[in-house]
Amino acid sequence: MYEQFYGLTERPFSLLPDPDFLYLSPQHKLARAYLEYGLTQRLGFVVLTGEIGTGKTTLINALIQSLGKDTLAATVYDPSLEVLEFFNIIASAFNMDKTFESKGQFIIHFRQFLQKARERKQKVLLIIDEAQAVEAELLEEIRLLSNLEQEHIRLLNIFFVGQNEFVDILQEYRNRALRQRITIRYHIEQLTLDETEAYIRHRLGVSGTKAPIFSSDAMDEIFAFSGGYPRLINIICDHALLSGYVQELDTIHANTIRECREELLISRKSLKEAPIS
Repeated sequence: MYEQFYGLTERPFSLLPDPDFLYLSPQHKLARAYLEYGLTQRLGFVVLTGEIGTGKTTLINALIQSLGKDTLAATVYDPSLEVLEFFNIIASAFNMDKTFESKGQFIIHFRQFLQKARERKQKVLLIIDEAQAVEAELLEEIRLLSNLEQEHIRLLNIFFVGQNEFVDILQEYRNRALRQRITIRYHIEQLTLDETEAYIRHRLGVSGTKAPIFSSDAMDEIFAFSGGYPRLINIICDHALLSGYVQELDTIHANTIRECREELLISRKSLKEAPIS
């Protein structure tokens, strides 16, 4: 609705985790470097954590998009599953064209799948998003999958991507064996004020404009509202662009951001925890 008014080719602040809009702050660059290193070196388990709305899924989607044909990647977005359900989800994600009725059947065929990938000089990456939702029994089964090796080379790379609670889960005594196998951990924090401004300019640029639509005082208000969480930045900026369009404002100032904040009638905490459809 407001795109034409502001000279935009598309909505810059959608809540969808679109990798084309990924803003690489210094910490996001480092996180991506760690993920790429863990994959290329076949390090096995890698953990990426951060609070809700810090851009973890967008970062993972961008990583997947950048992979070449030498890597087979699959993502499990809802790991709150029974063990056999989880195995069949993996089989489907990797296009194994088979449904399994037992753990033993899956392990036999999955080992063959991994070995064939290695023969083709392909790496295999399994990404488990929302890792904090994995039950203890399934977490142990995932650890055991890492035992699938050939000639001392790991056949499977596993990335856990989750909220801060996953760190607490790893610290539990029953998960000590898994904890000892994790080679890389990285935690993403919220953006700073300067990074928030750069994030907004970046997304506007991807959408087709370098115009300073948001004034400096508006940026301050956006940061005060969002706390540097990308999801909240997107929510308030999208609302502000709509309000600016209705009021025919070429530049959005702090008063418009404050008005939007009141119009949303939702606390920052509840917004941060709102699910993305």
